[in-house]
Amino acid sequence: MIEKRMDELIKILNKASYEYHTLDMPSISDQEYDDYYAELVKLEVEHPNLVRPDSPTMKVGYEVIEGFEKVTHERPMMSLDDIFNEEEIREFDRKVRKVVANPTYVCELKIDGLSVSLLYENGKLVRGATRGDGTTGENITHNVKTIKSVPLSLPEDITIEVRGEIYMPKASFESLNKERKEKGEKEFANPRNAAAGSVRQLDSSIAASRNLSTFLYHIPNAVDYHITSQEECLNYMKNLTFTVNPNIIHAKNIEEVIEYISYWQIHRPELPYEIDGVVIKVDKLQDQNRLGFTARVPKWAIAYKFPAEEVLTQLKNIEFCVGRTGKITPRADLTPVHLAGSIISSVTLHNEDYIKEKDIKIGDTISIHKAGDVIPEVVEVKKERRTGEEIDFQMITHCPICGTELVRKESEAAYFCLNPNCDARKIEGLIHFASRDAMNLDGFGENIIEDFYNMKYLHTVDDYYTLYSHKEKLQELEGFGEKSITNLLDSVENSKNNSLERLLFGLGIRHVGKKNAVILASYYKTLDNLMKASYEELITIPDIGEIIAESVVNYFTNEENKTCIEKLREYGLNFSYIGKEKKESTDFSGKTFVLTGTLSIPREEAKEMIEFRGGKVTGSVTSKTSVVVVGDSPGSKYEKAKSLGITIWEEEEFLQKVQEER
Repeated sequence: MIEKRMDELIKILNKASYEYHTLDMPSISDQEYDDYYAELVKLEVEHPNLVRPDSPTMKVGYEVIEGFEKVTHERPMMSLDDIFNEEEIREFDRKVRKVVANPTYVCELKIDGLSVSLLYENGKLVRGATRGDGTTGENITHNVKTIKSVPLSLPEDITIEVRGEIYMPKASFESLNKERKEKGEKEFANPRNAAAGSVRQLDSSIAASRNLSTFLYHIPNAVDYHITSQEECLNYMKNLTFTVNPNIIHAKNIEEVIEYISYWQIHRPELPYEIDGVVIKVDKLQDQNRLGFTARVPKWAIAYKFPAEEVLTQLKNIEFCVGRTGKITPRADLTPVHLAGSIISSVTLHNEDYIKEKDIKIGDTISIHKAGDVIPEVVEVKKERRTGEEIDFQMITHCPICGTELVRKESEAAYFCLNPNCDARKIEGLIHFASRDAMNLDGFGENIIEDFYNMKYLHTVDDYYTLYSHKEKLQELEGFGEKSITNLLDSVENSKNNSLERLLFGLGIRHVGKKNAVILASYYKTLDNLMKASYEELITIPDIGEIIAESVVNYFTNEENKTCIEKLREYGLNFSYIGKEKKESTDFSGKTFVLTGTLSIPREEAKEMIEFRGGKVTGSVTSKTSVVVVGDSPGSKYEKAKSLGITIWEEEEFLQKVQEER
């Protein structure tokens, strides 16, 4: 009798939750829900042996895990290409129509949250995972279970994966920041950051307190459930009690798509959650299959991003930052202002020439926006608002940290502090070495690195690998403990196995960015080989020009740098390239390619595909050109290739050959 009542209560509460979160049509009041919930809690306390894993009470945060388990997605969670204006919307439609005669589209609001994959086995939730890099994500099941809109069990005993977005409603975000402000804690910049931070908590009680929610929109293998369209897919997920966004339309043509975008561009502030655009998908799955994928994104879907917002604020002061290379960068301190979902209080001013060109003065009212909806930048000075009390900009002559006289080279727009012992330069170098694209020393944030530097535990990058000898002292520091220090030291130890390109990038060799580090590492295979390379040899390598070659040679002839490298060798770091080797291919190896027209993938990505398979890419068509890859509106290069009888591949053929050579 007790078990039957508990089953009834679970059924009532799950139904009520679905009606409230998914249908927005609650059939019972909040008070009734609370009463049923309290009754269920009481029965579960009295009869713990009868507690069901899919009970709504299991959403109360209780689980604390040691760390995040890695999850490999059976089917990659691909990203979408972005477009930003009406012409690009129409261009997407034109490309689709080359393959599909009369396409219709499903338009969905682009939720500004965190992508999630939910896996159910026999109708029970068994895993929630982040997107990660698209192939490998993190297991966040313990936090996903606390989200009220995520069903722990489905009305059908099926095995299925669904994907969507975890987000934080605006009201929850405002409440959370108010609470954090009252506690003297740092406020979150925007709801997306708050949501992402919440689902990456080891203690699920924190996630439970954040009032997160979800919208689901995709089944990777929808055809296996006899689904024939995206519209059917959304309805099927609704029937399974998942929360699907209600503001979705089935557009008969691209004009209706544009109308939908125009409407939400105006009305987005009225929504109780943040959106940053609209996702456009070809509706029929059969048509999606015909359109296929590039190496990175589907050709049947695109993300329209709303234009960046532009706001006014006052420039209160200009300060100067010292980078790891000694470069001095002016930074504007602003009156804090909300911009595209973030609070902006500073913005880079790049260099002296930039400031003079825009005629920026301290005290000016300036307009700023986010370039690409990401990086804040100055648009213009509102000179009509000047009062006469503004202060002209004066470039400093000495380093603000060490006092060394600054130098501006003839070929540079920036000034540099050339003192190798400047504290700011050393700290920035240590931060760079630990960064994600370099040695990826997890847990070493800027504040920790600066603290360890000031405490004399870190001075040069090789000092990371002697931190274990200070373990006892480090775990006595305020804010640290045995577990946190152990995690830091484990991260350092794990970094010894990184491939050579990460180390090269982390060393901070001037002009050697992430891409060039890969080129050098894959070419020379070991650090010792690279250290012996001459300037004349280096400049023969594609994409390694004179400036990079000179910088590499200078770095490895410096005695301090050589001493540091020998210490790293002593500490057991890997000095070999263990990344992907170039693949020899009959279609690509030894051939010269030219890319022309508008491709569906970035030019740089197409170039990397060719070079990885042994080919090279040049900018002009000559008699030595082997193949011309043609996108939309190819122009004169295409005509010249035809006149010379050069092999021409349409983009589809090119991508097919890439696929065959995997």
